[in-house]
Amino acid sequence: MNFQRGRYREEPEINLIAMIDVLLVILIFLMVTTTYSKFSGIEINLPTADAQQPQDKPNEIDVVVTATGSVLVNKTPVAGAVEAISVALRQAAQGTNEPVIIINADAKAAHQNVIDVMQAARNAGLSHISFATQQKSQ
Repeated sequence: MNFQRGRYREEPEINLIAMIDVLLVILIFLMVTTTYSKFSGIEINLPTADAQQPQDKPNEIDVVVTATGSVLVNKTPVAGAVEAISVALRQAAQGTNEPVIIINADAKAAHQNVIDVMQAARNAGLSHISFATQQKSQ
């Protein structure tokens, strides 16, 4: 028996429009306040070598660049700029056939000093250049 004939019950409902508006405002707020960082760079994994070095070095010219910027060609100090290094390299290369220049640069040496040695080698007409590295410790 239904004594409340003229009255019917309304079903409770959630107002979704207001909830969507609030969520959109929160989403816009997060998008505006978030910082997007773009890191540009190149990741490099340097190779390591386990090969044995040859023992005879007949055509090698050792050039050492120290952390203070001084240059030694075959353990002889060279004072001056690119021209002096070039003259010392020519003298060290006399009598050898296609010598290889081995550059031993200190890790804290200025990059410009190594470039100066490479420029001096090019001015001396020596095109075979190599860099000395340390072997990987085990």
